[in-house]
Amino acid sequence: MCELMGMSANVPTDICFSFSGLMQRGGRTGPHCDGWGVAFYEGSGVRCFHDPAPCHSSAIAQLIESYPIKSENVICHIRQANVGRVTLANTHPFTRELWGQYWTFAHNGQINDFAAGEGPFQPVGNTDSEAIFCDLLNRLRARFTQRPSQQEILDCLTGACADYARRGVCNLLLSNGEWLFSLCTTKLSWITRRAPFGPAQLRDVEMVVDFQEHTTPNDVVTVIATEPLTSNEQWNTCESGEWRLWQGGETLQQGNVLKG
Repeated sequence: MCELMGMSANVPTDICFSFSGLMQRGGRTGPHCDGWGVAFYEGSGVRCFHDPAPCHSSAIAQLIESYPIKSENVICHIRQANVGRVTLANTHPFTRELWGQYWTFAHNGQINDFAAGEGPFQPVGNTDSEAIFCDLLNRLRARFTQRPSQQEILDCLTGACADYARRGVCNLLLSNGEWLFSLCTTKLSWITRRAPFGPAQLRDVEMVVDFQEHTTPNDVVTVIATEPLTSNEQWNTCESGEWRLWQGGETLQQGNVLKG
């Protein structure tokens, strides 16, 4: 299985600390050595980095680890291939334009024999993950002739995710730069950091940071990950079927696609 990491914050924030822990799982402390990628939203633009090489030894990953790119919405993925070859085209997160916005998606899990269906969005690679992303966008594009409201988008997303969750394992992160959507079917955790901030210790590498030295009392930062990244903080575990819509580090809405 792959691993996901996302961030939602109310101020532009870098992910250097969290990424330092996640990248170790990309071939050193974990088996996810089949590529990695990260997307940072900056206004209406998105800055993406991909590499089919193991994350822990990637020179590009070392740049991300040390260079503080600040964003309010981030999606990151380290891959352990089960569907699709190890190629650049198959590395997450995937990005498409819809209604004048960049949409970004990363997935952990597997849905056998999944196809995107008819529509303008079709996979470039050969993963079920990219097919799921394209299917989501095709559903949105078919249902709405012009950009819908946030609630209309959410209703369509959760309806599609209910279908995916019943067909297989589908943990995912999705963003259009305004918000971050998360779905858990098997494994996903999150933590929201706010004042009073304190120290955090990574699980996968000897590194401690005192967030009080790098934040203001008004900062709110949520990190979402397949497995908790720190050892001295209390992470929240999502239940099967749980979805959340994040904005500014806070949960705007939440529900469960497997419950009526």
